[in-house]
Amino acid sequence: RGCRVPNSRPPMARRPGAYTGGMGMSSMLKEGSKHFSGVEEATLRNIDACKQLAATVRSSLGPNGMNKMVINHLEKLFVTSDSATILQELEVQHPAARLLVLASKMQEEEMGDGTNLVVIIAGELLIKAEELLHQGVHCSEIISGYNRSTEVVLKEVEKQVVHTVDDLHNADQVAHAIRAVIASKQYGIEDFVAPMVAKACTSVMPEDVTKFNVDNVRVAKILGGVSGATDIVRGMVLLREPMGDVTNVVNAKIAVYGCPIDSTATETKGTVLIKSADELMNYTKSEEKQMEECIKAIAGAGINVVVCGQTIGEIAMHFLNRFGILVIKTPSKFELRRICRTVGANSLVRLEPPAPEDIGECHEVLIREIGSTKCTILDRGDQIGQKVTTVVVRGSTQNILDDLERTITDGLSVIKSMTTDARFVAGAGACEMALATALQKFGAQQPGLDQYAIQKYAEAMEVVPRTLADNAGVDATNIIANLYAAHQEGKNTTGMDIEAGAIGDMQAKGVLDLLSTKVQAFKLAADAAITVLRVDQIIMAKQAGGPKPAPQG
Repeated sequence: RGCRVPNSRPPMARRPGAYTGGMGMSSMLKEGSKHFSGVEEATLRNIDACKQLAATVRSSLGPNGMNKMVINHLEKLFVTSDSATILQELEVQHPAARLLVLASKMQEEEMGDGTNLVVIIAGELLIKAEELLHQGVHCSEIISGYNRSTEVVLKEVEKQVVHTVDDLHNADQVAHAIRAVIASKQYGIEDFVAPMVAKACTSVMPEDVTKFNVDNVRVAKILGGVSGATDIVRGMVLLREPMGDVTNVVNAKIAVYGCPIDSTATETKGTVLIKSADELMNYTKSEEKQMEECIKAIAGAGINVVVCGQTIGEIAMHFLNRFGILVIKTPSKFELRRICRTVGANSLVRLEPPAPEDIGECHEVLIREIGSTKCTILDRGDQIGQKVTTVVVRGSTQNILDDLERTITDGLSVIKSMTTDARFVAGAGACEMALATALQKFGAQQPGLDQYAIQKYAEAMEVVPRTLADNAGVDATNIIANLYAAHQEGKNTTGMDIEAGAIGDMQAKGVLDLLSTKVQAFKLAADAAITVLRVDQIIMAKQAGGPKPAPQG
């Protein structure tokens, strides 16, 4: 006989995602959710991820920085020491490490340089915070100390200014200022590349330097030769030949068309009934006659060069050749806009003779063979102003060309930043050591637990000269000790001289870093580190979607 328990109910099937009646965080969230809390599980895990990321890019800092070989999800190969490119292609998944990547990305967008510095200093601040957490200092004390240290750093760094560029139209002054930026990416050819970038910038620098546009300096990459064969062209370089028979025009009058140069087809479909051979002969003649009149009118307006962004019909090409007009076809609408800016033309949307104000002018349009590549050059002559200058970069492989282009872009970004603030501090770790010395003095005067965090912040600043020494294969401990001794004597421009393998006066050697780049980097690094430290719980919902497919191959 079955014995029935009073008030017992048959078990009910539980609805997926229904409340289970358990205890703790796991019962509150859906099945499959993850939850970490506390210093051990959340804070230290986040710090560890950031440490790994900082260690990855640290060996790429400075002129002796090593290259990373990154193969992205599209199997494209990158060989570079530029941390912005490395971090962009790594596709970092850890949420805390991605905060550092975002800070680095912001530095790249704002300043164009100093991305590695942001990640390294943020990583080092977190390593020092981990030491304090193990000693029993609370997160809030560390955050408070780091906030106060950042305020001191931003005040002190203003006092470290050792050089100011007075005239941005002077290529020698600009080249001297950006030499260190170029050297950090392309060590050994900085004395060749820096003057070239400076010369290209000063040739398109407007009278009001704040209106300088980085896009006015273009980079054309041509395989073959060596880096030393790099050259500057006053105007646009198009890596393709003209289409017609005409290949050279002096004192060019240029019309730019954004529409096809072809006979227009009707929108609707129609049927043409031809009754005799004469009608068949005359059928296409009206079309040819209309095209001839149109090209004749364009040539009559004084045009001897036509640039088209779309298709060019065979009949149109025939008449353009007959009237001796040079034809350039460019499929990129961005390139079409740059050509308009170079020659001062307006892009036309209808095939018609241009008005006088729509016509562009150019000193010469010619073909030049660079290596084995035939290029069309729009030479703008000696005019200076809102025009375009192209740096033709040569190199033995595509990766070398890409790296040279990134280096030139960094140099241009620094020059753009110089248009608003052209003050420089001593580079090669000199500025960071001066700040570390100032922070240690400040920390020693503080009564609370903040002083431990301030001292650790000062130690974190040592990471720049220490990393430069490690990458140069020099004993970092001796270098740091010698730098502290020099800075105590008031030699605030003493940094790590990688050529001598010892300390040296960076101002005398011309190793300079832009002040605004440093300020932005310190702000972003401190913000990223403090944001990571403020996290005490990680709650991860179950990922949406079904099971992930098995990896191919």
